[in-house]
Amino acid sequence: MNSGIKWNLTESELSAITEHAFGQPASAVKELTDGWANAAYSVTIEDGRTYIVKAAPLSNTKMMTYEQGLMNTEVEVLRLVRQDGSVPVPLVYAYDASESLVNCEYFIMEKLEGEPYNKVKEGLTEEQRSRIERQLGVYNRRINEIRGERFGIYAVGGIAGPSWKDTFHRMLLSVLSDGESAGVQLTADYDTIRHEISLRLDSLDEVTEPRLVHWDLWDGNVFVKDGTITGIIDFERTLWGDPLMEVYFGHFNNSHSFLEGYGIQELTPAQRDRRALYDLYLDLILYIECPYRLYTDNNHLQWAQQNAERGWVRFIASRG
Repeated sequence: MNSGIKWNLTESELSAITEHAFGQPASAVKELTDGWANAAYSVTIEDGRTYIVKAAPLSNTKMMTYEQGLMNTEVEVLRLVRQDGSVPVPLVYAYDASESLVNCEYFIMEKLEGEPYNKVKEGLTEEQRSRIERQLGVYNRRINEIRGERFGIYAVGGIAGPSWKDTFHRMLLSVLSDGESAGVQLTADYDTIRHEISLRLDSLDEVTEPRLVHWDLWDGNVFVKDGTITGIIDFERTLWGDPLMEVYFGHFNNSHSFLEGYGIQELTPAQRDRRALYDLYLDLILYIECPYRLYTDNNHLQWAQQNAERGWVRFIASRG
């Protein structure tokens, strides 16, 4: 995805990074264009080993309120999940936030085998997709079994608190505030949206224990090879909250195999109420982030607007 906030590194800068980390310059560089905020590169060094280098936007880049400490969060959570040992994630080799070698934050991680699931999904049989999504449900459950001490954004200084209802409410309000600041026109006026949200908040009282939530675990962040998952990436938006926030519980997915792997047959009425709030949260972000990311793809801009409009209709219809 073309994004105006991506900070692209030159081949000489990438070579300096690998020489600093491994004592060898880069012999081949390929930009990976799938990311929406960070720049990413496949970098091969002289002895033939290949790594992934991710570069963050410049530190003075204007981001949405919830996007605090994204790269540091990704590195910390990759290490946390890898230490837990129950989910395949890439190894982090180096992380540098000093901006001394290059003028942006970056880290180096293992290159996973296989391809992103979204790129190969259509070419797989139904049986192969079911097996992968069942496995994803198992891995997603294991991520969510990691317990925290507070609710909210993973990064230190992010929106956080002892109550999920209060914390998530503030997270939603911050997204709306970002939308107002950027002049984003929504289907309904902002005060109406805030009021409708307030009517649903009691459903969040069921959530009493902070769990690690990937939150961005869509098909593009799942690597597969030979019909099995080889790794999960992009933990930068991780938070401590309700596992039902995970993408595969939402309206973009309808996978019985995922639910089976996760260990849930269907959502209860109270869980569906919570999920309606989480769907709205994501739909709003996908649209409101557009002016912050400086996207240039008109097809995506139109899709994000239409998805937000449909999301609002779904949200209102979900309240019986």
